[in-house]
Amino acid sequence: MPPYGPVADPAALYIQVTGAMLFGMVFLFLYSQSRVIYFGLWAIAWVLRIMAAILGFELLRTGHPAWLAPYATFEFAFVIVLISAARVGFGSSMREWRTVLRLIAILPMFVALVWACRLIWGIQAYHTSQAAVLAFVYIYNFATLPKGKGMGLRAFRFSLLLLAAAFLEQTVLFLFLHGEGTGWMRYLQHETFADFALHCVLAFSAMAMWSESQIGRIHEVAVELENLRRDVSQLRDLDGLTGLLNQASLERRVEQPDGFPGVVAVCDMDNFKDVNDRHGHLVGDEILRNIGSLLQASIRHEDEAFRWGGDEFVILFRNQRADVAQRRMGEIEARLRGFRVRGYGVLPISFSWGVADAHDRPLREALDEADHNMYAFKRQRAAGLPLDDSRRMR
Repeated sequence: MPPYGPVADPAALYIQVTGAMLFGMVFLFLYSQSRVIYFGLWAIAWVLRIMAAILGFELLRTGHPAWLAPYATFEFAFVIVLISAARVGFGSSMREWRTVLRLIAILPMFVALVWACRLIWGIQAYHTSQAAVLAFVYIYNFATLPKGKGMGLRAFRFSLLLLAAAFLEQTVLFLFLHGEGTGWMRYLQHETFADFALHCVLAFSAMAMWSESQIGRIHEVAVELENLRRDVSQLRDLDGLTGLLNQASLERRVEQPDGFPGVVAVCDMDNFKDVNDRHGHLVGDEILRNIGSLLQASIRHEDEAFRWGGDEFVILFRNQRADVAQRRMGEIEARLRGFRVRGYGVLPISFSWGVADAHDRPLREALDEADHNMYAFKRQRAAGLPLDDSRRMR
């Protein structure tokens, strides 16, 4: 919004300065809340635009060409900052300093060209070139911003596109009105209000974009908290030594009214106390830890393994037949016969188990039956009687 009007118009200056202050405060607020460099650079750009508006007003008020150089300097600085914003995007750091430095380096050359343009073709040629540059800057910002699904971002990009179209229209009309006296200046006076309206849409679109980003962040935090709550809940249900589900988790599972469609297996080690007495509790803990890993690796994803207490474990085989569960428990026992302990070599583990079908009855009843079958098998083994799988399941 350069100082439009055939003469110095205080009302137009007030509109430009007030608008630039409003837009600058909006983008400064967005930067203070988000620390996004893109918004910070836009805030700086509007400060430069305020200075340019004041200098442009003095240029028209006095008619002295000496005001043209500082006016053009601040206008071009506005362009530099907006190009820098487009290069940065929505990142949190400024990486494209080389582009900014190159643009600053040609600032004196630009001011010299503006001065020459003013002497040769008049102020209309300057406004024509300025409108073309601003059209490029806004379309460049439009093109470099990421496409998003939020209405705020879409409205912000659309506002940039409208501003680019408006300044491109000014460029064409300036060329068309060349030589028409002050007709182009009267046109600019009306365009002051249109530019103000478009920049209002741009500023409030940025506010909407930031609000949507905050809502998205709140949603992400809620998801993270839910995942954390789920992880904490899972850790609460895990046994710290074996990594299996703990006794409290088993109790909650047993109390569920929907029952369990599958087979329950209860198992423990026959000689665990002797291992603790002979090798110490550290070795006993290592054995329990490895048994927990073995049980976890021996069941399917839909099955559940619990440490019931001490060296006793419970496995729930979902949608499984009792004979299949019996065979899988036998495979686990076979693997434990070759169990090795660091520093002690092979240390065979004697393993007893019992299973019970939990279909069409309470899970606690099946759990009690499987526990009873395990101890019956343990007594049978201790007495040296032939092992009978039928006594380990019913």
